[in-house]
Amino acid sequence: MLIKYGEDFLAHLRVEKSASNLTLLSYRTDLGQFFDFLSREYQKPLEELATEMINHKTVRKYLAEMQAAGLSRSTMARKLASMRSFVKYLCREDILPGNPIANVSTPKQDRKLPRFLYPTEIDMLLNAPDTTRAQGQRDKAILETMYASGMRVSELVAINLADIDWDEELILVRGKGNKERLSPIGRKAKIALLDYIEHGRAHLLQAGQQTSDAVFLNRFGGRLSTRSIRNIIDKYVEEVAINQKVSPHTLRHSFATHLLNGGADLRSVQELLGHVKLSTTQIYTHLTRENIKTIYDKSHPRR
Repeated sequence: MLIKYGEDFLAHLRVEKSASNLTLLSYRTDLGQFFDFLSREYQKPLEELATEMINHKTVRKYLAEMQAAGLSRSTMARKLASMRSFVKYLCREDILPGNPIANVSTPKQDRKLPRFLYPTEIDMLLNAPDTTRAQGQRDKAILETMYASGMRVSELVAINLADIDWDEELILVRGKGNKERLSPIGRKAKIALLDYIEHGRAHLLQAGQQTSDAVFLNRFGGRLSTRSIRNIIDKYVEEVAINQKVSPHTLRHSFATHLLNGGADLRSVQELLGHVKLSTTQIYTHLTRENIKTIYDKSHPRR
C-alpha cells in the first residue's frame, strides 16, 4: 500500500500544488530510495511495504546509512524534507493517526557561500560567443539574458516570444509553483535578444523546418533543454579559461551579488530572484574581495 500512497502523493503535488517536473522527479527519487531502504530493512518486497514501517527508528537508521555512504548534510536534509512532506500528507488524509517522524531532527547543514563571477569574468564569458553564426547569436542572447535577469535555467528555457515586452524591456517569467513575475532585462540583453530573434532564431527555425513559440531553439528548431544550456555554458567557460566551476546558477548568483554590491536593497533582489522567503536571499549578502578591502581601508584605524 505504501507504494500506492506514494503515487497518490505525487499526483497531489502535481495537481494541487502545481509542482514542476523537476520537483516531482526529486520527490519520486527521494521516496523511491527510502522505500528501497524499508524493503531491505524489513526484508519485504516493495508491494508489501506498509505505513507502520515509517517510524522514528527507521528514519534515523536511514539517515545513518546515508551518512555512512558519504552523502552531504544538505542532501540528507533534502531527502528528510521529502519524507516529512509525504508523512504530513498521509496524516492529512487520515492514513496515519499521527506523525511518527515529527521529532526526527534535520541534519545541520554547512552554509556555503554561493559561487559567483566578478564583472571582468562576466564580460569575458558574455563576449565569448561568435555572433556571426546563428548558434553564437543564440548563445550570446542566452548568456546576456541569464545575467541581466537572474532567472533560473528552467525559467529561461520556458520563455515564449509572447512573454517579452520589448518597449518596457521586461520578460514574463514563470517560476516555481507556476508563480509569475516580471524580470527587467536591460539594454544589452535586449540588443542580444533582438539580434538573435531577427537573425539566428529564424535560421534555426528554417533548419528545423518547423514552427515554435519558444524563444531559445536547438539546431532542429525545437525548444532548447536545460541540459543544453549547461553544455553551452561549459563550452564558453572552457574557451575563456575561467578558473572555477561555472553552472547556470552561477550567473544567477552573480546577478544577485552584483546588484547588492551596487546598492540594491535585499527586498528588491528577493523579488527579482523570485524567492518566497527573504532568508533565501540573505545568503547573497556576502562581500566580494574588493568590498572587503575597501571597507577595511576605510574603517580600520591601523590599516
